[in-house]
Amino acid sequence: MTASRAMARTHPGLSAGEVAERVARGEVNDVPVRSSRSTADIVRGNVFTRFNAIIGVLFLIILVVGPIQDGLFGFVIVANTAIGIVQELRAKKTLDSLAVIGEARPTVRRDGAAVQIPTSGIVLGDLVELGPGDKCVVDGRVAEADGLEIDESLLTGEADPVLKRPGDPVLSGSFVVAGGGAFTATKVGREAYAAQLAEEASRFTLVHSELRSGISQILKYVTWMMIPTAIGLIISQFVLEGDDWRESVRRMVAGIVPMVPEGLVLLTSVAFAIGVIRLGRKQCLVQELPAIEGLARVDVVCLDKTGTLTEGGMDVTELRPLNGSEEERLRRVLGVLGAADPRPNASLQAIVDACPDGHPDWRCTATLPFSSARKYSGATVTGPEPGGRADSATWLLGAPDVLLPDGDPALAGIEELNARGLRVLLLARSDRELGDPRVAEGVRAAALVVLEQRLRPDAGDTLRYFAEQNVDAKVISGDNAVSVGAVATKLGLPGAERPVDARRLPAERGEMATALEGGAVFGRVTPRQKRDMVGALQSRGHNVAMTGDGVNDVLALKDADIGVAMGSGSEATRAVAQIVLLDNSFAALPSVVAEGRRVIGNIERVANLFLVKTVYSVLLALLVVCSRVEYPFLPRHLTLLSTLTIGVPAFFLALAPNRERARPHFVRRVMRYAVPAGLIAGAATFAAYLLARHHYSGDESLEAETSAATLTLFLISLWVLAIVARPYTWWRVALVLTMALGFLVVLTTPWLQDFFALELIGTTMPWAAVGIAVLAGLGLEVAWRRFAAEGGEPAP
Repeated sequence: MTASRAMARTHPGLSAGEVAERVARGEVNDVPVRSSRSTADIVRGNVFTRFNAIIGVLFLIILVVGPIQDGLFGFVIVANTAIGIVQELRAKKTLDSLAVIGEARPTVRRDGAAVQIPTSGIVLGDLVELGPGDKCVVDGRVAEADGLEIDESLLTGEADPVLKRPGDPVLSGSFVVAGGGAFTATKVGREAYAAQLAEEASRFTLVHSELRSGISQILKYVTWMMIPTAIGLIISQFVLEGDDWRESVRRMVAGIVPMVPEGLVLLTSVAFAIGVIRLGRKQCLVQELPAIEGLARVDVVCLDKTGTLTEGGMDVTELRPLNGSEEERLRRVLGVLGAADPRPNASLQAIVDACPDGHPDWRCTATLPFSSARKYSGATVTGPEPGGRADSATWLLGAPDVLLPDGDPALAGIEELNARGLRVLLLARSDRELGDPRVAEGVRAAALVVLEQRLRPDAGDTLRYFAEQNVDAKVISGDNAVSVGAVATKLGLPGAERPVDARRLPAERGEMATALEGGAVFGRVTPRQKRDMVGALQSRGHNVAMTGDGVNDVLALKDADIGVAMGSGSEATRAVAQIVLLDNSFAALPSVVAEGRRVIGNIERVANLFLVKTVYSVLLALLVVCSRVEYPFLPRHLTLLSTLTIGVPAFFLALAPNRERARPHFVRRVMRYAVPAGLIAGAATFAAYLLARHHYSGDESLEAETSAATLTLFLISLWVLAIVARPYTWWRVALVLTMALGFLVVLTTPWLQDFFALELIGTTMPWAAVGIAVLAGLGLEVAWRRFAAEGGEPAP
C-alpha cells in the first residue's frame, strides 16, 4: 500500500506496555466466541433426558427383581447415550477447528502500526480500524472517519446507514457499509451489552428446528399416553400375578419400556452431528446446526453474481474516452481514485492494477466512498490542466445508467458490452462539490471503463444441480441487468435471457413476489431491495436461501431462511450467515443441500419405525388391561425385537443417501402412517397371543404363548422395516435379510433360546402366527399405499 492510499493515521494507538497493563487488569474482550455447545452441555444434553430417567428407573427395578437378561434395554440405552456423546463431541471438534479458520480478526493500531489480532485480544482503549464490510466487535467512539457510514439496523432497526464523525458512538454488532475510519474501544467483554447480544445470537444452537420441535411434540404426546397406560398395566399385572410379584414387575416393565421412542432422539443428534462432520471435511462451517435442515427445505436460492457466479477478481479490458477526453489524463484520474480507497473492491482493484498512481502532480483532496445504495464513488482530484496550471475537479466513478439520464449519447454501445457479459463503469466529471447531495446530477461523461469478470468454473454445474433438484435459482445483483443476464446465460441458467431491472419492480410485496417468481435474473438491486425481495418470496411460502460475500448482502442474508456466506467475504456477512463456505467454493452448496436432505429425509423415515413400536406397545398394554391377561412379553423379548427391527437398521437408514426435498408438517406426516401401522401390528399380535392361549394349556404354557406372540410381532415389525427401507438397493435388501437371519439364529440356537426364553412348540401355532403376520402385512401395505396417495411418500 502506497502512502497516498493509506488512510491518514492521526492516532498511534496503544503501546505494548499499555496493552500489557490492561491485560493485567482484566480489561480484555473476554466474551467467548462459541461455535458449539460446551463438552459439559453435550454430556448433560445426552444423559439427563426425560426418557433416560424413565428407562433408568425401570432398569434399576429389573436389577432388583432379575434376571439380568430382562435388563438388556438398560445397556442399550447406555450404549446409545455414549454414541450420541461421542458423535457430538466429534462434531464439536470439527466446528471449533473450522471456527478458528473463519474467525474474524479485526485490525487494531498499536505503536502506530496496524496489526490483525483475534477478537478476544482487543483491550480497553484499543484503536480498531474499520473498512467496508467490517463488523464492529466492541463498543467504542469514533476517533477517525473518512466518509464512514455504519449500518446499525440489525441492532436498532434504523433503516438507513448512519454517517459517523469523530466523537460519535459505535455499537458492537453494527457494520461498515462505506468509507473507513477507526474507533477507540470503550466497552469490551461482557460490559458491552450489544456484544453480549451478538455473541448469544451467533452461538451454535439446536433450537428453531421443525424436526426437533416435531420430535419434542411427539415425545410429549407419548408421555401423556404412557402415564395412564402404565398405571393400568401395573395394577392389572399385580392383580393377576399377586402370588408372584417379581413376574408381575417384569411384565409391567416389559409393557412400559417399548412405549419409549428413546432411539429417535439419539438418531436425530447423531445424524446432525455426522452431517456437521461431513460438511466440515468440505470446508463448510455450520454456525447454526438447524441450517443443515433449513437448506434441505429450500426451494429458492438467491445468488449474488459477484463472488458467487464470478470470481472476485476482474480485469480492465478497455478504457473508452468520451467527449474528446484525453486517455492519459483519464488514467491519471483513475489512478488517483483507486489510490484514494484503502480497501478497494474488485472493480476498483482492477482499475488500480491497470492505472497505477505514481505521479506527484496528481493528488486527492476529498473522497466519497463507494456505496451499494448510490452505485458510485467519487473524489476531488487536483492535477495540472493542459495550460500548466493546477485545477481541482470533482470526479465520479460508477454505474453509467445511474449517473446518466436515459437517452444520453454516452450510453450508446453500453448495451452491446453488457450483452457480452462485460461490466461497464462510467468516469464522469461534476460541476458540484463532492459533499453536495446532488453531486451526481448533470455530470459530463468522460470515459467508459470496461471490465471483464472471471466466471467460476464450477458455477454452471452448480446451477444445473439446483435445476435438477427443483430449486429455483434467482440471480440478484447490483450490476447492470443485461450484463448479469449475459453472465447467467453463459452458465446455462434458465430464464437468464430475460433479465429484469430491479428499479422497475413494483414496491407492493404481492406484485413484487409475482415478478420474482416469473424472473431469474435481476440487476441494479439495492441492498434494501435485496431484503425486500427475500421477504416477498417468503410471503408466497418459499423457503429462501441467500448467498453473498459483500456488505450489501448482509440484510438479505439475515432475513433469509438460510444465509450462506463466502469465507473471503466481509466480516459482517460471515457474522450473520448460518453457513460459511471457507474455501469460497460455490460448488460446495450442492453438498450442503444434499446433506440436509439426507438428514431430514432419513430421520422422517426411521421415525416411522420408532413410532409404530410406540403405538403397538400402547395398544397391547390397553388390550392386556381390558382382557385381564398376563402381558405377553418379558423385557428381553422386546429388547431383541427392537434391536433387530428398529435399533440397528435405523442407524444405517439414518445415514444413507437421500435426495428428496424436505417438506413441512413433519409430525402430521409421520403419525399418518405410524398410527394405523401400529394399530395393525398391536391388534394382530394380540390376536396371535389369544389364539396361542387357547391352543396351549398347562402351567408351563406361558413361554410357548409368548414365543408365538414374539414370532408374530417380529414378522410384522420386519415387514414395517421392509416398507420403510424402500426404494430397495442391494444393501437395503441385505440389511432386512440380515435382521431376519439374526432372529432365525436366536430361534435355532439352544443357549440363545434359553437366554431369551423363546421356544416354538409344535407346528400348528407357529404357522398360525406366520399366517396372522402375513394378513397384518397386507394391511400394512394398504395403509402405506393410502399414505403415499395422500402425498406422504412415493408409492413403491
